[in-house]
Amino acid sequence: MTQIQPVTQGGDLLSIREMCDAYDVTPRTLRFYEAKELLQPIRQGSRRLYTRRDRARLTLILRGKRFGFSLEDIRQTLDLYDRDGSNLQQLLRTYDLARDRLVAMETQRDELTEAIGDLKHELERVAAIIAGIRKAAE
Repeated sequence: MTQIQPVTQGGDLLSIREMCDAYDVTPRTLRFYEAKELLQPIRQGSRRLYTRRDRARLTLILRGKRFGFSLEDIRQTLDLYDRDGSNLQQLLRTYDLARDRLVAMETQRDELTEAIGDLKHELERVAAIIAGIRKAAE
């Protein structure tokens, strides 16, 4: 069996430490994504070696998580690429997910803006009550 040697960043393979450093994630995160079958590093005994494909997938996973996509949505999107190869189905699925997520995020923002306004109004009301109580106590 040929020994696979890790190559530093920019090369073909990265060790788990190099992946963690490059993507600001923990080894536990990488093992979790591997357990969820989102990443498939080369196993060399207990060592994990990550290919360019793994790095591209991790970039997409982290971007998807940042936008609030579920791991299942991310998996399905990544799997479309693996099966089809043309990227069209992957891009269509990603576009639909992103459009739906944007609507949800805008709705959350609007609800949060309203809640912030309500809370500010309530704070002003309570501050006036406190000021009235303090003035009466003088």
